Order: sequence, then structure tokens, then C-alpha cells
Amino acid sequence: MSNTSHAHSHDLEEGLALTPKFDAAGLVTVVTTDVANGDVLMVAHMNEEALRNTIETGDAWYYSRSRKALWRKGESSGKTQRVVEMRMDCDQDAIWIKVEQVGGAACHTGRRSCFYRAITKGEAGAAKVSFIDADKVFDPASVYKS
Repeated sequence: MSNTSHAHSHDLEEGLALTPKFDAAGLVTVVTTDVANGDVLMVAHMNEEALRNTIETGDAWYYSRSRKALWRKGESSGKTQRVVEMRMDCDQDAIWIKVEQVGGAACHTGRRSCFYRAITKGEAGAAKVSFIDADKVFDPASVYKS
């Protein structure tokens, strides 16, 4: 490793400049947790515009890979996310945001969290999936009419 690379790593890891490392698609991974209890609510992505909007407005903005569109969390459902704290990981390729989840649900399925299924070892060691904390807060069919 050259000294230049080491100096760059040191600046990236120890410096105070926000220089996110977007992937080839121009995205950075975002882990969103509930500020009240630390539960993981969702994992999504931000492009440069979503990150800028989140910082400027204090509302969580993301980039939808499936729709290829920028979106403010809750713009359709009303279940918005107010950002309380944002953190960047050591090499600036992932963001963690702690939010106040308005309306009690972060998942488009109507659940509080997108992580509502547990993976365990079932019969003969095969993977088993089961619902956990899977009660719906709202009915997505009545909220997302499109």
C-alpha cells in the first residue's frame, strides 16, 4: 500500500469531511433505526440528492432502485420519518439514521419494521422462516392506491 493510499484512508476514517463513497449506481446503503428503542426499521439506499434532501429537511429521503425514483419516506402513506441523528461508517460507504417513525410503521407491508420474519434452524438443520412482530399497523391496500 502506498503512502498516498494510507494518507487517503486516514483522512477518510479520521477526518471530518463528508465524502460518501457512492457505488457504481450512485447509491449508498442506509440502515434506519427507531430512535426510541434501537430497532432496525429498514435498509434502503440514498443517492446524492436523497442524502442532500435528508440533511436539509430533516425528513428521511431515499432512492428507490425498483422505481428508479427519489422519494420522501411517507409521501404516500403519511408514515414519515423525522431524522434525529445521522452517522457515517468508517469508510463512508454506509449511513445509519436514527428516526422518529411517525404513524408507527416503516414497512410498505403495513408493519412497524421491514424485518418481521425470523430465520431459524428447523427440522434436520434446514432453514425455517417464521413471522415475528408481524402485526400490521395499517392496511397497505387502502393506503397505496395506484
